Amino acid sequence: QLQLVESGGGLVQPGGSLRLSCAASGSISLIYAMAWYRQAPGKQRELVARITTSGTTDYADSVKGRFTISRDNAQNTVYLQMNSLKPEDTAVYYCYTLNRAYLLLSWGQGTQVTVSS
Repeated sequence: QLQLVESGGGLVQPGGSLRLSCAASGSISLIYAMAWYRQAPGKQRELVARITTSGTTDYADSVKGRFTISRDNAQNTVYLQMNSLKPEDTAVYYCYTLNRAYLLLSWGQGTQVTVSS
């Protein structure tokens, strides 16, 4: 089994920054990629960013140039640095782990990010 613990959410003004963290424990060897998804009220959950073990990254068009995903394989931790935040970034952010087939292994409890003045 895999356990994920997320942290770093909160309230920030438009244009501000936040850094999310997600630490994985348990069956670490199963993990190929780690990702951040988000879900805003009344909307479907969407992929924000994804990073593989080798460091290959993918981003949603809406966050390119503003968000950066990184990974510390030794600490089994993935980070999401969010800059130039906009009100439309407000959502619950979830950490996911994926296997080599990009199938879901586990997800975290979510952390709230609110961008508001």
